[in-house]
This record gives sequence, C-alpha cells and structure tokens, in this order.
Amino acid sequence: MKDLHIETKCIQAGYMPKNGESRLIPIVQSTTFKYDTSEEMGKLFDLEASGYFYTRLQNPTSDYVAAKICELEGGTAAMLTSSGQAASFYSIFNLCQAGDHVVASATIYGGTYNLFAVTMKKMGISFTFVHPDCSDEELEAAFQPNTKAVFGETIANPALVVLDIERFAKAAHAHGVPLIVDNTFATPVNCRPFEWGADIVIHSTTKYMDGHDATVGGCIVDSGNFDWMAHKEKFPGLTTPDDSYHGITYAEKFGQGGAYITKATAQLMRDLGSTPAPMNAFLLNLGLETLALRVERHCQNAQKVAEYLNAHEKIAWVNYAGLEGNKYYERAKKYMPNGTCGVISFGIKGGRTAAEKFMSRLERAIIATHVADARTCILHPASSTHRQMTDEELVAAGVGPDLVRLSVGIENAEDIIADVAQALASV
Repeated sequence: MKDLHIETKCIQAGYMPKNGESRLIPIVQSTTFKYDTSEEMGKLFDLEASGYFYTRLQNPTSDYVAAKICELEGGTAAMLTSSGQAASFYSIFNLCQAGDHVVASATIYGGTYNLFAVTMKKMGISFTFVHPDCSDEELEAAFQPNTKAVFGETIANPALVVLDIERFAKAAHAHGVPLIVDNTFATPVNCRPFEWGADIVIHSTTKYMDGHDATVGGCIVDSGNFDWMAHKEKFPGLTTPDDSYHGITYAEKFGQGGAYITKATAQLMRDLGSTPAPMNAFLLNLGLETLALRVERHCQNAQKVAEYLNAHEKIAWVNYAGLEGNKYYERAKKYMPNGTCGVISFGIKGGRTAAEKFMSRLERAIIATHVADARTCILHPASSTHRQMTDEELVAAGVGPDLVRLSVGIENAEDIIADVAQALASV
C-alpha cells in the first residue's frame, strides 16, 4: 500500500479479507491455538515458523492492527502493547540492560519521566535528560560510552515542545545508537518521524489513534533502517545468541527490518506479558479508520481556540505551535506542515488559583487525566499528572504551576470557544 494516501491506509491497511471472509478484522478471543502435531507447535517455539500458540505473545487481531499502524508510519515491523507506558518501557528495555544509559528529552510526558528516572533507574538503567532546545555542545556532552538510545517526543506532552528530529537523529547516529520517538500527539497523519531520521516510533494508542476514550494501548514500530550488526558490540541482545531460543541471533535470523520487533515479541512479551486484549485491538482499529478525519478536525478547532485565547485579556500566555510567532512555529511547519495536534497549553493571569477556578466553571469541557480524544477535556498537570515532580523538575519539563492543558475535541469550535469564554468571565 505504499502508493496509497494515508486516509486510504487508515481504512484498508493491515487486513484485507479474502473471498467470504469477515469484512471487519475478526476478534480472535482465544488464549490458545490448536495444532495437529507437537512438531508443528515446536517450530513456533523455536521461531522456525510463523503462527500463534499463546495470546500472551501474539494474537491475530492485534497483529492485524499493528500491521496497519506499521504501514501508516512507513515501518517494517510493529507490535501492540497493553498501554503506552508499556510501549515506552519495551522500546528501551529491548536494547538496554543494567549498566546501560539513555539520552532523553527533559520535556517528555510526566509518566514517562517517572518510568525512566525512577523505575528503570532501579533496574540499573540510567538516563541523562536534556532540553530539546539545548545546544549541540550540551547534547554531545550527554552521551556516554554506555549510551544505547536517544528518546524524545515529536510534540511534548504537555509542554508542546516540537522536537528537532533531524538534529537528534544525527546526534544519535554519530554515536551508533537509534533515535526512539514518541509520535502520539502528531500521529502519522501529521508527522512520520522515520522520514526525518528516527529509527523507532512508539505510540500511546489510547490517545488520538483510539480517539474515543475507550481503550488503553500502545504500539512500537521499527523503521528497519538501523543496522544492528554494524554496532554489534552495543546491542548484544540483538547481535549475539539468545540462549532462551536455542541460540538464535535475532539480527542474523530476522534481518535488519525484523530483529527488533521479533525480540520484543518473542522475549519481552513472553516474559512480561503486556498484551492488549483482542477486543481492545478491535476497538483501536475502529478508531484508526477515522484517524485522518479526526486529526484534521482537531487541528482546525485547536487553531481557532488558540487564536481566541491568544487575544484574550485574561490569558497570560498561549503555547500552540500553529500560532505565528510561537517559538516552534517554523519547526512545526517543517515537520508537520498540515498541522500539529489538538492540544493547547496556556496560563491564566492569576496563576494556579485562577486556573483552578476557570476549570471549575467549564460546562462542556471535562476535567480528566485523558487527552487527545473526540471530547474536549482539560487538565492542570502540576496538580495531577506531574504532581510527583519537584518544582525544579517541573520547570525543566516546561510545566509551570500555572500551565493548563486543553485538549480540543471535534465538537463545533464555536461551542468550545463559548464554553471557554463563559468560564473565563468568572475569573
């Protein structure tokens, strides 16, 4: 489907029914699969044949949906996970072990920051956090001899910093490591990081891809561009024999385009089991079918709301890369010429107290930890998703105490603005 437009891929990629088969992706609601002989099943356990034997590792429904997301991103292989957090964890842990190091953007989502800085630190994997706008010298200084990856977000949540993908990819490759990009907010509709040098893309599919606040999920996609064998000493998990699979060397057996995802599926998913339910994968696919339509509407609405807020006397500042004069306007035009996302961050004059009062007066926008779905929702990160971070960490992440994150939905833009207007009138 390489020559088809992304709107068509959203509908048709990943699963093409044959004569007499289900038009929709079938829900294979089964933990196990039947085989005629032990020999046939043994080939699956030895990774000598493709197929299914236990849904903790793979399931046809999930694989159909992963294949669709893979095509949308332009990758060579993909896998679904049970959450976006699981995708973040697997993307790193598939390359690292105790004693290894990762360079990461400091403005990443608070939950991801905690995963890296706290939980994975306990596992012996260290992280150096750099601001996406750091100097080349600061970025270079962050690398260590044991660095195994670089991690960033296309559009940071909730700071809305736009990552200079090419610059970070160049730095990563100069040190022989891949760039991993969380493309959740932009989605492949607005940005395809592989085209700018990224090697691995992850998603919290819970957000725009699902789009209806119905299912938690994640996805990892491999570009197939990173040559693991060229940096053999850095990635022994991929380039040396795996004793748990009879000495298979993933990079040799499955090639540059298949090694990374095969290892993540056959090894990490086998042992850790962060598997999405088949029903969740089915619901995710329904969301994907309208992704291109919804993302376009989200961006149109967010642009109108951002312009309204930017002109309002009670608003201290607005951060939305679609606004001319925004710090990331030109960078966003480069990487996302058709729009960024539907999320706006802003501050109200009066700080935290004014923000809380404003949010309590909203009638249609709901206060929720969620973001990036059909319904407009709002959040004060410093008192919720980022509350575990110190003031210094909040500043480094671009999340001040007055920051309000508004996720603009696909309702009528005039109704969204009217709700914001009446809530601001009470401040």
